Amino acid sequence: MSLIDHLDELRRRVVRALIAVAIGSVVGFTLATRIIDILIAPLPTGKVQVLAPGDAFFINVKIAVIFGVIVAMPVILYQGWRFIAPGLTERERRGVAPWVILSLVFFAIGVGIAYFVLPFATAFLLSFTSPALVANLAAGPYFDFVTTMFLAFGVVMEFPILLYGLARVGIIGSARLRASRRYALLGIAVFAAVATPGGDLVSPAVLGITMYLLYELTILLIRRSGR
Repeated sequence: MSLIDHLDELRRRVVRALIAVAIGSVVGFTLATRIIDILIAPLPTGKVQVLAPGDAFFINVKIAVIFGVIVAMPVILYQGWRFIAPGLTERERRGVAPWVILSLVFFAIGVGIAYFVLPFATAFLLSFTSPALVANLAAGPYFDFVTTMFLAFGVVMEFPILLYGLARVGIIGSARLRASRRYALLGIAVFAAVATPGGDLVSPAVLGITMYLLYELTILLIRRSGR
């Protein structure tokens, strides 16, 4: 394929992924009220306040889009795989294809971990309130915090798939990953601190530990595959 053909193929894959996100977002908009109730359940008051007339609408839209991205993830990953698969050998495709399916499981696990961590993170942050610092949470910042956490945990769970894929095509190996363990630890610590938006200690700690365990598990799997 020529460069123009590759760009045209990429455009088609992106458009299909965006259509899937749009459909998921429409469904998410119809379920937004229920989703919001679930997300604010960890709060002691069970409610948040809006500060502007349009806040409630835009929060519903934001929740709908995030929901659309999550439910469209199988389509997004499939379109990505269909774009890169022709550039791989048959052996490489057989080695990587199962991990494309597993990436869905990893993403769902990441979102589940974020939901599990959410009550502890909010409890830690709200423990610093006082009669002078009242926890009248604004809806916008709170849902920014929640959606960023969910996406961060979901996306981070995909990095073992990336490492394994790079190993299968011969770019990295288990020996190189073991030798880079110290740098990986530093990078994980920095990323976990930056990716978790709340400023609490629980979220980056859980994210960092999860990433490091996945890093070690990936090294083991790559070594067992002979790389």
